[in-house]
Amino acid sequence: MNNKEVSILLVGIGGFGGSYVNELLENEERDFKITGVVDPLAEQASSYPALREKNIPFYAELENFYAEQEADLAVISSPIHFHCPQSTFCLSQGSSVLCEKPLAAVVQDGLKMKKARDETGEFLDIGYQWSHSEAVLKFKQDVLDGVLGRPLRARTIILWPRDQEYYARNSWAGRIKDDKGHWILDSVANNATAHYLHNLFFVLGPEINKSSYPSSLTAELYRANDIENYDTAVTRIKTEEDLELLYYASHSVRERYQETFCFEFEKGRVVYGELEQENQGTITAEFNDGTKKYYGNPEKNRKRKLWLALEAVRKGEDFVYCGPEAALPQTISINGFQESAGEIRDYPEDIKNYDRQKQQYWIEDLDNILIKAYREEKLLSEMDIKWARRGNRLSVEDYDHYPSEG
Repeated sequence: MNNKEVSILLVGIGGFGGSYVNELLENEERDFKITGVVDPLAEQASSYPALREKNIPFYAELENFYAEQEADLAVISSPIHFHCPQSTFCLSQGSSVLCEKPLAAVVQDGLKMKKARDETGEFLDIGYQWSHSEAVLKFKQDVLDGVLGRPLRARTIILWPRDQEYYARNSWAGRIKDDKGHWILDSVANNATAHYLHNLFFVLGPEINKSSYPSSLTAELYRANDIENYDTAVTRIKTEEDLELLYYASHSVRERYQETFCFEFEKGRVVYGELEQENQGTITAEFNDGTKKYYGNPEKNRKRKLWLALEAVRKGEDFVYCGPEAALPQTISINGFQESAGEIRDYPEDIKNYDRQKQQYWIEDLDNILIKAYREEKLLSEMDIKWARRGNRLSVEDYDHYPSEG
């Protein structure tokens, strides 16, 4: 079984899917075979010529592929609203699945995916690369082993500008629903920075492949760009273990900062990123006695998740680091944020700027405001900011449907 050639189906080869193609084509000596590609827009992808050159068959629909072919592993890199139907179908056809983040747009779809995984016996792995990172897993193992003492609280901040091209790159960026009424809930928190929201729950989970779950949350959601959903999120979350998690993220800042986090424990704290440390590329434990421990760079080997999935198929194992149990808390939070905040608040025009050269909206002094909020562990509505608006505190215990009254 260890020498098994793994057959792979690629679902979506544009965007992040192209990086999977590149990784596979650069490592063709490994025991795998790409048996097909499903992507109705494949010819627009930069990786299309290289795959076509290898005579790999292309299909517009999954049903067409499975009518002729089979695959041990389906690697799904499609838009958010396709994750549930495509993952469940591939599982039903006997393929294990590595699906890109997030798990799904809404919690009820995430639960459908979990049920399909359970019924088929195949594995379903969600591609949060930090959850497959050796550095993060070493850190998490120390949390589980009590090396750092009892967890107390955690926070993360991600300030990444995004220009107009980012929102124009496809038909669903920044959308709440597609034209057919399917939930998307694309946002700063459910796409580019979803990894770091998820990481708060993952690190504090009760087992190496499980996450902590939210019990309640309060969200403030803001918008500078001409989109349906929000491009800034400021949120406070309480977990089932009564730990406080704070998440700050924005695409409407002028300058980019490295993603940053701080986990506090009884025996010290663990930090990563520009706003917490000089050694920005290494997750570092700073113990109360002055000693330090280095876990490594979580950005190293970002495609490790792909090779772990192939190895699990090859060995006939169903263990994955980030199945639906681990990924659901992020989806629950995303749904809860929308319900807590209600309407998205547009920034006042007098603080809104547009950089014509970069084609980018940005809010005056927003980076400093968010950094101050992060350091003081506050929501913007708890600071002297006249335009800030606090959402309602929402219980998300036993949350299984979005919207919760739907």
